[in-house]
Amino acid sequence: MSLQDEIAAVEEELKNTVYNKATSHHIGKLKAKLARLRDEVAKRAASKSSGEGYSVKKSGDATVTLVGFPSVGKSTLLNKLTDAKSEVGAYEFTTLDVIPGIMEYKGATIQILDVPGLVKGAASGRGRGKEVIAVVRNTNLVLFMLDVFQLQHYDILKEELYQAGIRLDQKPPDVIIKKQDRGGILISSTTELELDDDLIKAILNDYKIHNAHVLIRDNINVDQLIDAVMGNRVYIPSIIAVNKVDLADSYTLQAAKLKFPDAAFISADLDMNLDVVREKIYDALDFIRIYLKPQGGPADLEEPMIVQKGTTVGDVCDKLHRDFRRKFRYSQIWGKSAKHPGQRAGLDHVLMDEDLVTLIINK
Repeated sequence: MSLQDEIAAVEEELKNTVYNKATSHHIGKLKAKLARLRDEVAKRAASKSSGEGYSVKKSGDATVTLVGFPSVGKSTLLNKLTDAKSEVGAYEFTTLDVIPGIMEYKGATIQILDVPGLVKGAASGRGRGKEVIAVVRNTNLVLFMLDVFQLQHYDILKEELYQAGIRLDQKPPDVIIKKQDRGGILISSTTELELDDDLIKAILNDYKIHNAHVLIRDNINVDQLIDAVMGNRVYIPSIIAVNKVDLADSYTLQAAKLKFPDAAFISADLDMNLDVVREKIYDALDFIRIYLKPQGGPADLEEPMIVQKGTTVGDVCDKLHRDFRRKFRYSQIWGKSAKHPGQRAGLDHVLMDEDLVTLIINK
């Protein structure tokens, strides 16, 4: 039996198994097996992928990837938002490579990537899907672009990314699994769990983890536990732009707005509502401003460094110079993240909006 046949068999069994307390243990094991099989398919597809894949040098303060079916208008939107020159055509697979462009907005420099359109089966390698998904995994934001007449594409695209280990608009489960040489599986939690210990142990055993200390700080479900065990998931925010609204009648447009109330409704061809897209991109990237203060001198309050929320002192070092992390001694922080003005902090210190930072570097 091939991997695809095994996957189909597990999916069919899951579909036909009614969920209740008595079947929850069995369903959990089936989900763990399905995730493991899909991961194996993805690895094989990557190893057999033709060509060298897409190599994209990240630049700017953050990277956004346009994701959509072929001929949905991604190239047109990229050209309108940035300085890129992506080929535009009214036929499928116009874009055969990754086209980068730069959008300047509110002081931030944002790289936007136009990738070949994703199709159903992309997670298994169809249509160079593995190469495209590899680009998406390294992005800071996914911008789904939908045709107003083909809204069902969203569920297909989201499922393909999910199968490829990309979790959209989710936080990583707060689970720590520390493997050990002996002692079996010890489970600790700081909150009440719906999952019982036997199911947790069964899933871990399915991944050949027989001795480990598991610390769980969230009331996670089976899927989140599997994600934590796999350890190769990425967590990325997303936004939606619905294109070609100039061609839609009022009924079609209203249905689209009911389905995606938070989307930007645009016509890339007519430059309609593109400022809404720019604003949504900027807001979703969750930027903060960091001001650099030379040792003994005043801070530069005219040109802040634009970084994303969660940025550490070490990230600032990396952004400024490749040797700064290696030569780093300590930093001084003034602002919301500091316990007191001028607090000394290390590389792992998480910065907040409008912090002033002085880096002390070995000469």
